[in-house]
Amino acid sequence: MSRHRLTMHKTKEILRLKWVCKLSNRKIGQSCLVSPSTVFDCLARASEAGLDWNQVEELDEEQLAARLYAKRVPSKRPEVEPNYQQIYRELSKKHVTLVLLWQEYRLTTGEEGYSYSQFCQRYREWRRHIDMPMRQQHKAGDKGFVDYAGMTIPVHDQKTGEVTEHPIFVYALGASNYTYAEAQECANMEAWIGGHIRTFEFFGGVPNATVPDNLKVGVTKPNFYDPDINPTYEDLAKHYETVILPARVRRPQDKAKVENAVLQVERWVLAPLRNQRFFSLAEANIAIAERLTWLNDRPFSKLEGCRRSLFESIDKTALKPLPVKRFEIAITKPNVGVNIDYHIEFDRHYYSVPYTLVGKRIQVRATKTTIECLHGGKRVASHLRSSKRGTYSTHSEHMPKSHQKATWTPSRVIRWAETVGPCATELVTKVMNERPHPEQGYRTALGILRLGKRYTNKRVEGACRRALLIGSRRVRSVRSILDAGLDKQELEADAKPVEPIVHEHVRGPAYYEQPATRRWPNDNNNQEKNRA
Repeated sequence: MSRHRLTMHKTKEILRLKWVCKLSNRKIGQSCLVSPSTVFDCLARASEAGLDWNQVEELDEEQLAARLYAKRVPSKRPEVEPNYQQIYRELSKKHVTLVLLWQEYRLTTGEEGYSYSQFCQRYREWRRHIDMPMRQQHKAGDKGFVDYAGMTIPVHDQKTGEVTEHPIFVYALGASNYTYAEAQECANMEAWIGGHIRTFEFFGGVPNATVPDNLKVGVTKPNFYDPDINPTYEDLAKHYETVILPARVRRPQDKAKVENAVLQVERWVLAPLRNQRFFSLAEANIAIAERLTWLNDRPFSKLEGCRRSLFESIDKTALKPLPVKRFEIAITKPNVGVNIDYHIEFDRHYYSVPYTLVGKRIQVRATKTTIECLHGGKRVASHLRSSKRGTYSTHSEHMPKSHQKATWTPSRVIRWAETVGPCATELVTKVMNERPHPEQGYRTALGILRLGKRYTNKRVEGACRRALLIGSRRVRSVRSILDAGLDKQELEADAKPVEPIVHEHVRGPAYYEQPATRRWPNDNNNQEKNRA
């Protein structure tokens, strides 16, 4: 009672300071050691009760408490509650807002329905009682989330008994949580891109954006403002008319959908398969597909329906259609040099580009069937990919006019070597002959002969002579001989013959011609000594 009287005493003082002393709410709060909001509440209650200072002054504390804190009559609760699950699903559709849904709700309930503020408040309270991942709002067909699971699946080799752990690729749609998963050979670029292709075909469409984690196969350089996307990954996005939006580094909330999808895959797909033995990756993926169907058909615990039903009703029609042609995985090399013979090298094969690009750097994009050469963002050459190493693919339009009329031939290269000297001719001929095809020796032969522009033909001839002696037929060896000045030194083959040493104890070369009759000068004396 004393506590209640003290409160009423302070309430009465608040009213006096306001109505009699005309102080502000802040100053009243400082004087009575309460917050301005408490002052405002006291004044609002007094105004609602229709009191003024003359009436308050005559009331005791019990009467004042009865007037200010009388129980209010609760307003009549509407009989029609909103369908909160329906509201949640409708909000996943494009351009649907709570204002629109409230207006539609009031059209069916009339004056018995909640006000807009109560409608929103009750919906937010309902959302607090469902799982965190389900509370995130994602528009239909807007985003997909991708990552690798922490668990792997073992595959046994029947012959050796070796066990190989294979990574699990997981992709989930934001609005419906519809999930795709597969086991892959390894987590390289080809597997990463292939996983996306099979995912889009599994969904039958493409979301507007894909949110990956910052894996090296997808994001070469993570950055909050301007991440560097792998060129092949960008080509995939362009082909399917989607966009790549990498999650922020160390921000798991950016990809909460796939984090939950990974958990569900590990719990309901991989864990039930833990005691099965698989002897091939295809066999493992068949089992994963069966468990994945069960997961997508599994009913939600706090929402109506399942992943598949939500996908059919929300995401499926909102996804972009698949392109007519399937994306072909390509390897991109961004900085390839054009050699002096206007060819670039890729996988030990040589492909021609326009001769005007000699000495420049270009980008090469290689698929299983084609080789594309790009410079300044434009395609400058295209070839069918060849598996023959050491050979050339040359388009005549890439050659200068002089080369088109008189292309390099073995005889032309040898004629040039003859102007340098016989040793250079012999070395170049051996280079041309030891290759399966003469064109394979063009680069080496031209590289040797063009050293004459720097060192003179005379020195190149000497270096070729020494290279023949040591059995080396590489440009690097000839250049090393020239750099070290070894071409100027006398070779052993040119040295004067050494006179044989004549001595009674030296046999000489004639000794080995007739071993049966040859004797030492003192052999007779030695035999007589032995007989004695």
